Order: sequence, then C-alpha cells, then structure tokens
Amino acid sequence: MNDLELYREELANCDAKITEALKERYAIIEKIMAYKEEYGMPILQPEQEEKQKKRLMFSLHNDKHRDEIYDVFERIQRNSKKIQARKLFDYNIVLIGFMGAGKSTISDYLSTMFAMEVVEMDQLIAEREGMSISDIFETYGEEYFRNMETNLLIEMQEKKNVIISCGGGVAMRERNVAEMKKNGRVVLLTAHPQTILDRVKDSDDRPLLNGHKNVEYIEQLMEARREKYEAAADIVVDTDNKTVLQICEDLIQKLLEMDDIQAPPIGTEGTVVHVDDTGSICVRWDTGSGLNVIYGVDRCVKI
Repeated sequence: MNDLELYREELANCDAKITEALKERYAIIEKIMAYKEEYGMPILQPEQEEKQKKRLMFSLHNDKHRDEIYDVFERIQRNSKKIQARKLFDYNIVLIGFMGAGKSTISDYLSTMFAMEVVEMDQLIAEREGMSISDIFETYGEEYFRNMETNLLIEMQEKKNVIISCGGGVAMRERNVAEMKKNGRVVLLTAHPQTILDRVKDSDDRPLLNGHKNVEYIEQLMEARREKYEAAADIVVDTDNKTVLQICEDLIQKLLEMDDIQAPPIGTEGTVVHVDDTGSICVRWDTGSGLNVIYGVDRCVKI
C-alpha cells in the first residue's frame, strides 16, 4: 500500500468517526428535548447557542481552517434545529391575526430557532404576481386576491413542518380555515388596537387601512373579524408588552399542551366560541388550550 492509499484510509476512518460523533450528538439533542419537556423548561434558549459559538471560536482561534470548521459547525447546528422542529411539530404552524399582530416577526424568529421554512403568504403572492398587494387590489380587486390566498393554502397541503404566515383576511373564509387545519395548527396572534397602529402606521402596503390609520377604525375592523379569528384558532397568543422570545415560548408551550391526550382537568373553565356542523363545541379553555368538546364522545358542564 503506497502513501496515497494510506492517507485515503486515514480519511475514511476520520469520516467514520465524524459520522458516529454526529449520531451521538443528535441523540443527545433528543435527550435534551425530552428533559426540557419532562421538567417544563423553556424550549428556546438562544443564550446557550451563543455560548456554544463563543466556545468554538475560542478553540479555533489560531487554526488555519477556522472558517471552514465553523461553516461545518453552523450546518450541524442548523440540522440539530431541524431535528428539534420535527420532534416538536409534525405539522405546519399557521399564524393568523390582524395586520401588525406580529405574524412576520414571530415566523422569522421561529424559523431562526428551528430552521423551519417560512411561507409569507402576502409576500409570495406579491412575488408571483409581480406587484404589491395594494396594486393587486387596485388592478384585479379583493376577490381575485382572496382566491389566490385560498389556492396557496391548498398548495401548502404538500408541505410539512412549515411556518405559514397568513394575511389578515385569510381566516375570514371558512374554506381557508379548513385547508389550514388539514395539516396545521392555527395560532391566533393578538394585540391591542393602539399596538397595531404603532406597528403599521409607517407602512404603505396595508390597502385596507388607506386613509384610516387611526385607533377607532382599527378597533372596528378587529371587532368585525374577532369572532371568525377565534373560531379558526387552535390557540391564542397575546403579543402585547412581550419580547419576541416570550411570545414564542408561550406559543410553543400552548402547542405542546394540545398534544396532551388528557382532557382538561375537572373544574377547568372555558368560553364557548361556536358549535360546528357536527355538533362539536369549540371551546377556548382558560388554560390556553383550544381542544374541542366532541359530540357523543366528550362531556362538559355549564356553570
């Protein structure tokens, strides 16, 4: 065996060690996830990720291959996040709510923390049409735009483990809600009218608010949509006076609670949102859960 063959053999052995190390690392990631879930610890801990990066950069301070190694490490971290996302969410996360409620901000943060794909419905439609949402409304009318939203939600049925950020009017169509729920959990983000105004007052891409950027109009429009928003939602997350991290932790915790096969404890109170065509009662439980009371299966008592 010549030297070149020896080097190739050494390289193969090195690759085998890397493969085994990655398997071990990803197994540890799953253990950490299970531990956090068992003891009710926060899922998102960005400070830990920063510690890992600093520790790595320190260890590679004078290494001539520092940039290449760090690039590999970033890819390993990204794949670790994907493993976490698949373990936590075997469905799409569908964000609904009034414009300015925080859908884009929250979807971007969740995407960063879990390496999940984000589909911004308004942005994607605008890109496909080659014009802004305002121009689509002006050129083709609102009905045309709403039909595009429905078609995009149908398209999303082919995807999984994706964050879908919906435009403010998407949940107003019952068919849209049905499409969302086929492979997704619907998260309603809420905020006070003044908060909404503060967030959108400098935006020119809000056609429904053109000439009406005031608290009173926003409050009226929000109230007109409130019933359908709440009926569509699996969980509700308030975004007022919270950091992005706090909002996302609240969202994740409520989604995880939905996976609990146990019914809400006896004595848990809730508000009836509506009754669907099958007779099932859609309830917003005080615990934050959105589990329905299924006709002929579950039992609840009015107090």
